[in-house]
Amino acid sequence: MDFRQLFDEHYEPLFRYLVRLTGDADSAADATQEAFVRLVERPPQETQVRAWLYRVATNVVRDDRRVQRRRLELLRESPDRAPLSDQPLNAEAALEVEDRRTAVRNALDRLSARDRTVLLMREEGFSHQEIAEAVETTTKSVGSMIARALQKLAAELALNPEVRE
Repeated sequence: MDFRQLFDEHYEPLFRYLVRLTGDADSAADATQEAFVRLVERPPQETQVRAWLYRVATNVVRDDRRVQRRRLELLRESPDRAPLSDQPLNAEAALEVEDRRTAVRNALDRLSARDRTVLLMREEGFSHQEIAEAVETTTKSVGSMIARALQKLAAELALNPEVRE
């Protein structure tokens, strides 16, 4: 396996997918790096390395979210542990873009993990076969899953318009 070639070919699309999945470039970079570390340490037996990388990276994100939720629970139980920081300053022009991004991010977050994954992988140009392998389903069901996920996303955006007019 040529790891350099795999990295060059898959790093940017995987990172972009994870930024969309997490809404956070730092978390996405960490999960992308972890996926490639696991690729080097334990290369998959399957031939679909791209789908394997996305599945591993998605699982890394899920695991990190579980840890973050637990940390938040602990902070709520002991608020004196919370770190202090200044609020970031946003320019007025960036505020509208950030509002829209937040609305979509929140709508995506209200979807199931599986719906979010199929939509984001579709956006990255994955084939139905690759999506099916990543979410462990059949190729025939992927089209229906995507259509239902798009309907749910549209409904979430319509029900919860968080974008300022």
